[in-house]
Amino acid sequence: MYTIPTFLVPALLASAALASPLSKRITNHNHAADPLGDNAAIITQLEQAPTAVARQALLTDPSDWLFDFQNAGANSITTGAGGHTVKADRKEFPALIGTGVSMTLGFLGPCGFNTPHVHPRSSEINVVVQGALVAEFISENGAAPIINNLTQYQMTVFPQGALHTEFNPLCTPSVFVAGFASEDPGVQQAAQSFFGLESDIVKAALGGDGTVNGMDIDAFRGLVPKNVALGVESCLAACGIQKRGVE
Repeated sequence: MYTIPTFLVPALLASAALASPLSKRITNHNHAADPLGDNAAIITQLEQAPTAVARQALLTDPSDWLFDFQNAGANSITTGAGGHTVKADRKEFPALIGTGVSMTLGFLGPCGFNTPHVHPRSSEINVVVQGALVAEFISENGAAPIINNLTQYQMTVFPQGALHTEFNPLCTPSVFVAGFASEDPGVQQAAQSFFGLESDIVKAALGGDGTVNGMDIDAFRGLVPKNVALGVESCLAACGIQKRGVE
């Protein structure tokens, strides 16, 4: 049996005395301590931790370091007619704070697609783990569109801020994994954001009343799908999926 040398005992006791007040100040991350479900308290503590070791000490339960995409909280999930996405960012998974990364899983049904969007704070790497995807992006004005047909275990990249979309061309579900070089990459859906602008701005951008009548703007906004939608018509027809009419 190993015996601690006598000369080390005072040092160990002193270090324990120093550690005790700190441990009392730590609030363990759990649902009872987070009634609003926004993780605000633990996020603040993690951001204020002076070192990586101190930050890790705030997450004492091994489950704090585990994110289950199949049992994620409601705030992580976006659901639409064509499937759903599940995100693990710094808000939903505070263990990411200080790592500089985050991830999203996309589950697209037959003919489902993630409508055109951008990530303002990160590039994206996208890997197909089931099925197939048609991936397309335009990085900026004047740049040519890039389109790739991805099959299982193939990957593409979307540059930071590039307008991009993912579409499932199959009659079976597809799943993709999207990795980001940011704990909070952000997302902005192009069409939804555009039609959220003032009516006069939308009319002017679309060419005036000759393109979209001002009286129709509100109705047009209502036709913009959620970020996970159904299309393209050829895929719907091939898969025997009835196209929903416009009311």
